[in-house]
Amino acid sequence: MKREADTKQRILALLRAPKYRPLDRKELARALGFKNEVRSDLKPALHELEQAGEIARIRKNRFILPGEADLVTGKLQIHQAGFGFLMREGPDQGDIFISAENTGTAMNGDRVVARITRDADYARARSGSNRPEGRIIRILERAHETIVGTLQQTRNFFYVVPDDPRMVHNVYVQPRRLPGAPRPPQPNDKVVVRLEPWESRHVSPEGEIIELLGRATDPGIDMLSIIRKNNLPIDFPEAVLSEADAIPETIDPDRYREREDLRQHFIVTIDPDDARDFDDAVNVERLENGDWELGVHIADVSAYVTPGSALDKEALKRGNSVYLVDRVIPMLPERLSNGVCSLNPNVVRLTHSVFIRFAKNGTPRSARFSRTLIQSARRLTYKEAYAIMQKPAHDELSRRLHTSWELASILRRRRFAHGSLDLDFPEVKVIVDKATGRPLRLERIENDESHQLVEEFMLAANEAVASELKNRLVPTVYRVHETPDPDKLTDYRDFVISYGFNAGDLTNRKELQRLLESFRGKPEEQALKIGLLKSLKRARYA
Repeated sequence: MKREADTKQRILALLRAPKYRPLDRKELARALGFKNEVRSDLKPALHELEQAGEIARIRKNRFILPGEADLVTGKLQIHQAGFGFLMREGPDQGDIFISAENTGTAMNGDRVVARITRDADYARARSGSNRPEGRIIRILERAHETIVGTLQQTRNFFYVVPDDPRMVHNVYVQPRRLPGAPRPPQPNDKVVVRLEPWESRHVSPEGEIIELLGRATDPGIDMLSIIRKNNLPIDFPEAVLSEADAIPETIDPDRYREREDLRQHFIVTIDPDDARDFDDAVNVERLENGDWELGVHIADVSAYVTPGSALDKEALKRGNSVYLVDRVIPMLPERLSNGVCSLNPNVVRLTHSVFIRFAKNGTPRSARFSRTLIQSARRLTYKEAYAIMQKPAHDELSRRLHTSWELASILRRRRFAHGSLDLDFPEVKVIVDKATGRPLRLERIENDESHQLVEEFMLAANEAVASELKNRLVPTVYRVHETPDPDKLTDYRDFVISYGFNAGDLTNRKELQRLLESFRGKPEEQALKIGLLKSLKRARYA
């Protein structure tokens, strides 16, 4: 490893030398004085440096620093009209416009090298744009090995039209019957195609059909196409399922002693109607001095997934559960996600908990973290919780919910007093016929008090964790919302005024809050809120 790193450093030092002229691999080996046993390191080192964008390969396979040849490395984003933008990898570097004729054989998402053909000064003088232009000269890494699309036929050819409109080239194929398939692929079938190497823009890309999904109009084929397009794994490997099956469905009482026992606390889960796994639960206590204590309890999956195990590796590979209209593709086998790791009511579960104490006015006083043991008293849907909260308290459950909402509403008012923006608007949920896969109806999901209660408590828990990590100087990732671009806010202000609303200085957070309040209940509310969202900078992680 050290020798490989030394080789890379020596290559970079040579290319940075004032008198360096472009050399090929053999010439580099001689210039560096490499002996035979070290020369074998040169080829992979050059490849890795080129892949990383630290060096560039020019004509006759000679190597140079990218900046010396106006070369840049990045990911290509193609517009459905054919042109694209190279998103540069360097920090604070703008993107580069790539016209359709200059994309070469690159496809959407490919990692490429481009030569700048017109710099920003030229582009500004020519078109008033500050964006430089370029031409793709090399593809470092293909983004897609396969594509999903619809098979079509002309008189002499078969071709596949990709589902992704950013894949702007049709792929020519020769249909054949696949092993295990009921029939050969036919026009208007949805298929998966393995792309073959595409070397020349003068010929269309070609591929091989490797899977027949079904007729494009068949129920469920649209969801299956999305799954294949994104390479989402549906089935778990046998080793993963075996490990999951070996985990007991109940908690060994011997494990109780390791944890803070909260089984006597009145803890509930609140989730959507169709939720199948419940990974968080809450409870609120009003203390004798008038303060509040909020408990947020998260299923302790780490108690069952051993680092380095097949379960751990598969979860790392998947990264997250995927929620589609008609199904969920879980990160962990359902025996875990819907079983022992789900905070089902009236059963003992292992959790991580944070207990946050608030003053009467909602000011956080302290936070405590603990490995805990809970037994959820109720599994509530948002609709059930909302219905209970709208009626006077008459039993322990309703009293607990009313107390919880009292704290949540205090936290919510305090958050808006500190400048938070109310950009929530109703979501629309598509209800699908499970048998046919066809949409039945649309349901409007309001951001009512039950949703707001959970939202405030989860925000408080996240802030407590972030504060704890910061105080302990633990390196972590923060979600950052940067200050909006004043020019975009000015454009948005003009947009709002065109609807007849009064708008002042929108760089002032209080004025933004006032403006949002003036939208409330108006027919234009959702459109204007979406417009503001588009004017704000996207959250980034740092």
